[in-house]
Amino acid sequence: MTRAPANLMAVRSLLLAHLNVDKNAVRDADLEPAEVGIVGDPAHRGGYHCGSDRVVTNDYSVVESSRDRTGLTLDAAALDVGQFQVRAGGGTHDLRSFSTWCVAQCAANAADTRDIREIIYSPDGRTVRRWDRLGRRTTGDSSHLWHTHFSFFRDSIKAGRDQTPLFRRYLTTIGLLEDDMTPEQDQRLKRVETMLSRLDGREPIGQTYLRLAVGKDDVPGAKPVSHPTLTSLATQLTSVQQALTTLAGRDFTDEPSIIQGVLAGLSPERIAAAIPPTMAKQVADELARRLAA
Repeated sequence: MTRAPANLMAVRSLLLAHLNVDKNAVRDADLEPAEVGIVGDPAHRGGYHCGSDRVVTNDYSVVESSRDRTGLTLDAAALDVGQFQVRAGGGTHDLRSFSTWCVAQCAANAADTRDIREIIYSPDGRTVRRWDRLGRRTTGDSSHLWHTHFSFFRDSIKAGRDQTPLFRRYLTTIGLLEDDMTPEQDQRLKRVETMLSRLDGREPIGQTYLRLAVGKDDVPGAKPVSHPTLTSLATQLTSVQQALTTLAGRDFTDEPSIIQGVLAGLSPERIAAAIPPTMAKQVADELARRLAA
């Protein structure tokens, strides 16, 4: 039977922890547990609230994306969020502002939204709109006037990927959660991101880096450079290091030549004087044998 996956249950718990202000009473202003749903009711067939046991023929939540086809399991891949109203950070926040904020993040392709397939919502309580990453649909039924629907690509649910960052960021933005990073850490992270984006080829300085490093531009049809690059210099340095290692293992001492050079500068008397008495007869016998030969 269709299951509620752990990563969507984590999103549900996060929202209820901060938007169900009075947990001991049911109030219209609070987000109540019954208003945050993942698995469709028993009669529900087709769509992201259903797992593989409840999908239908040509189910749009399966056939329109390879991410859904490969990710289909018994897990549901949707989350409904009901109405709420909270005050935080000097302002009032509700389902409509929450929904439009999330849609804006998706439209901007924020990193923590890329597993979201669609959001069906009402920005004003009168019209229903749909943000669809695949661009297939623009609206939904009237039930979305009082609740917002999030669909997640099924492969992200199958992989167990954490889906809380977007919702945690919303709660931080409105002031219900404190940002874990200090302003200094945030600025440092942004500087690192800026520097990396400049070096990956998206900006002119990145193209220069690529030409220096690997000898090519990260653009179609660019010609390789003719000058040495960091890559080619590294290869040459490796060859030099290998050659030095080989030479270091050799014995370059030419002992016969050294002895010959020393003897050439000595008189017979000095050579004889240098021979120890215990070896003198042996040397004399060897010299006599060689002369006789």
